[in-house]
Parts: sequence; C-alpha cells; structure tokens
Amino acid sequence: MAWGQVARRPIASLLSRAQQQGAQVYTSSTTSQTHLLSNHFPQNGMLHRRFSSEVPASEQMGLIKQLRERTSAPIKDVKASLVSCNWDIEEAQKDLRKRGVILAAKKSSRTAAEGLLAMAQDEKRAAVVELNCETDFVARNEVFQYLASSLAKMVLSVQDPGKLVFPFAPAYLENMSINLDHPKLSGETTVRDAVTEVAAMVGENVKLRRGFMFSTAGHGVVSSYLHNCPRPGLGRMAGLVTLEAEDSSAPLDALKRVGSSIAMHIVAQKPLFLSKDLVSAAALENERDVLRTQAEKSGKPPMAMEKMVEGRLRKYFEEVVLLEQKYVVNDSTNIKTLLNDLSKEVGSKVTIGNFVRMEVGEGIERPEEADVPQATARAA
Repeated sequence: MAWGQVARRPIASLLSRAQQQGAQVYTSSTTSQTHLLSNHFPQNGMLHRRFSSEVPASEQMGLIKQLRERTSAPIKDVKASLVSCNWDIEEAQKDLRKRGVILAAKKSSRTAAEGLLAMAQDEKRAAVVELNCETDFVARNEVFQYLASSLAKMVLSVQDPGKLVFPFAPAYLENMSINLDHPKLSGETTVRDAVTEVAAMVGENVKLRRGFMFSTAGHGVVSSYLHNCPRPGLGRMAGLVTLEAEDSSAPLDALKRVGSSIAMHIVAQKPLFLSKDLVSAAALENERDVLRTQAEKSGKPPMAMEKMVEGRLRKYFEEVVLLEQKYVVNDSTNIKTLLNDLSKEVGSKVTIGNFVRMEVGEGIERPEEADVPQATARAA
C-alpha cells in the first residue's frame, strides 16, 4: 500500500506539470505544439484563439475594419465571413454578397414606405424615380442616396420613349445595366442586383417603386422643384411641369423662372387636374353628390340649393385645378393669370403642357395605419 501511494505521487506530479507547461506554451507561442496541447487542455478560455495561429489578433482587427469599410455590413457578419473564408478578405467580400442576397430576400416582404425621390434633368427632359426603404435613417445613408441618384441619371440617359409623359414601373429598369462608380458597390451590374446589394448592405427592405420621365416637344422648358432635400437632386416631394411657348423665338429664361415657381406651387398646393375641362366625370359627380347632401340640410328651396351647389363647386375647382388655384407666392392672383402675364412678357402665348406631383410613400399602407381600424373596432 505504501508503495502504491509513493508510485502515484510522481504520476500525478507529472500530469500536473504537463498541464502547466501546455497552458504556458499555448499562451506564449503559436507553434504547432500549441494546437496539440490546446486540444488536451482547453481550460481557462484559451480555445477562442484557436483561429489566430495563422492571422495575429492585430491583423484580424485590421481585416475586419477594412471589410467593414468596403461593404458597410454589420460587424458580426463581417467577422463571420472572414472566419469562414480563413481571413481571405476578397473571398469574405464575395461571401458577404452571397449572404446579402439571402438576407435581402427575407426582408422583401416588409413594408418600405420611407426613402427618397431622385431627379436628373437636361434642357428638354427630366426623370424622377422613387427608391423606398423602411426607415428615414437608411434614407440618410450615403450609399442609398448614391444609388437613388444613379438610377435617376440612368433613366435620363436611356433612349427617349417618344412620349411627353412616361410613367414607368420597376420592371422597365430592373434588367438594365448600371455602372455604380462607388467603392462600396460592385461596379457594373443590373438595376435589380444593385438594389438587392444595397438592401443587404443597409439591412432593410429596399425597393425601386416607380418613376416618371418628362419632356417637351416644342419650344419650351421642363421645370422642377424638390422639397426636403438632403443633397442636390434628392428630396421627399417633387413637382415637375412643362411650359411651352407658341413662338419658337420666345426667350426661355422667363419660362424657366416662372416654371420653377409653378413647380414649387404644385408641391405645396397638390393640384389634381390641369384645367376644369380635364376634371374627370366621376370626380365631378362625386363632389356634386356631397354638396347636394350638404345643401339639403339647409332646408332652403331647390333653386337656392342648386345655387349653393354651383358656388361650392367653384371653390372645389380652386382647390384641385391647377389653373384655378391661387398662386402660392402671391394669393392675389391665380396660375391662369400668372401664365397670361408671362405670355405678355415674352411676346408669345405660354401654356402648361403637363405636370406631376410625387411624394415618398404616398399610397403605401403602413403597418400602423393598417392596425387603426382593428383598434377602433376593439375600442367600440
């Protein structure tokens, strides 16, 4: 028995000494012996440095920083890609792009009602596109803004569709090539892939929603106005209008000046129709029904009620018809009078060809709005 106790002491002592040596070697060197010892003695949290045998910790931080600057991806995803690609930064960047496509697809069902309108124009044409995201925080992202501006410029550069007003859906652009000269983006790609790449980068659903191309066929100008501009060519509300002069020798400077103010007026006053003649029959009949119902409550004779309806219809036209609206810059006149004065100034009749007003997210049902009727019903 005494011999057995004596024999066990040196064995225990040897094991204890081996453990201490293994721990000391693992924390002080990165040789192959380190791996062998670490496999047998994974105590004291030392396994987390197993991958650092080829890339020192200081270099790892540098690679993470470089890839984050290149891609703007979340730091957790950046590190995961680098580790899975054995710290090869080029392969890790490709891996991030592949991950991004999957993540973007998962986010595509989420509501994207924020974003920006981007505009580009020349002397005769203008293009505006709406690029949506989920939050105004991403709308302030420099890469998101760059993509929006690039899309508008691309639309302006494509072949003229031959229409003075050309509204288009995303399908019109998605398969077209676009060259993104930005250090964080992939260079030449398709519009669809560019949108997907930015969605993966910012971590939100990003969608190209719609666009308009405007042009003037005759002697005239395309004027525009953007409201809430984070930078030139971008905004949350946009107005576009074409002014045309009958005389081809009429100076265009005056048309540009007045056109810009009318575009601003369009954003502020939200006209629905150009002239009274263009008010749709359905809109007019709907308004008449509302006004008749209001007049009947007055208890006045039928003839008096009809006069009330006609008087209120004039007010309706002043609210929704551009030419009848009071000029936002000077409410003592209206847009029709403003054009008449401009015609006298340039010595030729000037008319409005077309106009459009756009606002980010208009017509998109937001989740909080969808919940309101349900909440009201429960309260009732």
